[in-house]
This record gives sequence, structure tokens and C-alpha cells, in this order.
Amino acid sequence: MAIQLRDKSQCKYDLLALGEVMLRLDPGEGRVRCAREFKVWEGGGEYNVARGLRRCFGLKTAVATAFADNDVGRLLEDFILQGGVDTDFIQWVPFDGVGRTVRNGLNFTERGFGVRGAVGIPDRGHSAASQLKPGDFDWNHIFGKVGARWLHTGGIFAALSDTTPQLVVEAVKKAKQYGAVVSYDLNYRPSLWKSIGGQKRAQEVNREIAKYVDVMIGNEEDFTACLGFEVAGADEHLLRIDVGAFKKMIETAVKVFPNFQVTATTLRAAKTATRNDWGAICWMDGKFYESRKYPDLEILDRVGGGDSFASGLIYGLMTTGDPQKAVDYGAAHGALAMTTPGDTSMASKAEVEKLMKGGGARVQR
Repeated sequence: MAIQLRDKSQCKYDLLALGEVMLRLDPGEGRVRCAREFKVWEGGGEYNVARGLRRCFGLKTAVATAFADNDVGRLLEDFILQGGVDTDFIQWVPFDGVGRTVRNGLNFTERGFGVRGAVGIPDRGHSAASQLKPGDFDWNHIFGKVGARWLHTGGIFAALSDTTPQLVVEAVKKAKQYGAVVSYDLNYRPSLWKSIGGQKRAQEVNREIAKYVDVMIGNEEDFTACLGFEVAGADEHLLRIDVGAFKKMIETAVKVFPNFQVTATTLRAAKTATRNDWGAICWMDGKFYESRKYPDLEILDRVGGGDSFASGLIYGLMTTGDPQKAVDYGAAHGALAMTTPGDTSMASKAEVEKLMKGGGARVQR
């Protein structure tokens, strides 16, 4: 049974993303500790999905977030505008001139190469988005008057403070009230939960949110750490999922959370930072669907690959209702996104569909 979507004519937006958008500082081929210059990008686990849907797949999207009102915040706004994502739901918080009470989040990120893995060093304390709380957005107006067919949010935003998970619960409840589909990427980050209760708190928060989720996205670590479902057979050296064990875990999860209409994950074996086996799997209507496999995928920048998978998956579900096509869109989009720098996708829909059909890297003239 296909996911039931609101009528497009009743909604301005195909998807609204709720989450933090940070300024990514990228030292390119070098290291953060030795850098003399950085290239800047915007990025955020939830926002990246909205941007991929807009820039690659042509859907209308918006982001709900907050920035400190200074030049860094306005730079982030400019990046978002360049990506075509609507900025109507950005909260602007007065800046105190120093950042004692509010600031914009930064993320120093090394791409990694060969035996040296990618590294992220976030600097996001007291960020405007982390201080968002219930009541900051008029969800009745957003979902009832303006209209959004889909809400996407995730576990990174829910881990930022004591108030952000409360806001997520408020948002997903309102989305469900107005008939919007809710997707959620668990995106477990131990560093974010470490000082606010660790894995125990992560499970308390995410199990409450999970009650309202239609499309749940996450790998084996996410499902274990955030929802408490164990999966056996993971190879810690290669980070390879035992697909059979993962399927059993999902079958257990959907019994505990019967509201899950779709679950999905990428299948990654990290041989080196720049060479991975890549693919994806999703569950829908009691069946599993695996994408085309991409063995020995060469990677320039792995950050955001999972978010691009999510946007491709959502696009496939929204436009075709076919889980096989959806997981293929997701895997192909994620693969292409990792061939370019930055958190967000630079792929086109035509390139994604060519790769889905087995197209190669022969030069195009």
C-alpha cells in the first residue's frame, strides 16, 4: 500500500525540514589542525534532505530553523537561498555582539582519505537552533494554512538541548493532525548525547518521537542506540551490516512501532575513507527491497551521503509509491553526492536515474 499523501493542490510545500543548519568549514585535502584556509558550505542532517529534494529532484521545500542575526547567519541564509529552499520559517534571534547567549553553529569537517577517516569537530554550543522550543513555530498555520505534505526531522536536532526534543514531538504531532507524512533519521551521534544523559536519554527521547513516525531511517547502530533494538553480525572492522540480522531487527521494530510504514538504511562497508561498498535496503508492507549495489565506490567527501540517500528515498516514495524505485533513487543519489565536496548534493535527477540504470562514468561531450 502506497503512503497516503495530502493533495498537492492544498500544500505550498512538498516537504518541510526541521533542524539546525551549520556553517561547515572544510580544509579540503588538509587537516583542521594545520589549516591556513577553509572553504565554507552549509549543512545540517535535516536541511540537507530538503535541499536535495529541491535542487536535484525539483520539489518545493522549506526549512524551519533559527539563526543569530549577524553576518554569519546571513551567510547561511544566502547558502539556503542558493539551494532554492524557502526561508520563510527561519527564526532570527538578536545577536549580543559576542555570542554569550546566542550564536550560529560551526562544523569543522575533514573529508578523510585512505586509512585516515573523516572527522567532524562541531562547535555549536548556545546556537540559536539549539534554543528552539515548543511554541516557537505556528504549526497550525504552517500545516493547516500554508500546507506541507511531508515533515522531515531527526535525531541530531533532537539531541541539541532539553527543549529541541519537545519541539520535535510538538511538530510531529501537528504534522500527523494535518495529514502530513513524517520521516525521521535517527542519526545517532554519541558526542551530542554524552553530556545530557548518554544512550539512556537518547532512547527515552527517540522512543517517544518514534510513536509518530511513518518513515524511519537509520543504520544498525542508530536502531540499537536510539531505540534499543540489538542487531547481531556487524563487522566492526569493515562496518559491514549482516543484512539477515538487520532484517530480523526491523521485523521486531515494526511490531513495537506498528506506525512505521517504511524503514530504511544504507548498507556501507568502509574499506577505507575513500573506498566503500555502498547500497541500501528498505522495508515496506512486510517486504524488504534492496538497491543496486555499488561495490568499491570511490568517495571524495562522504559527509551527507546518508542525507542524500534519504532525499532520494523520499522522492521515490512521494512520486512513485514503489519501495524498490524509492530505495534505488536513494542509493544512487547518495552515491553521487559523495563524489563532490560539501554536505549537500550537486547531482541532477537525470544523473541519478542514469546511475540507477547502471550508467557508467564515461565522459559526456
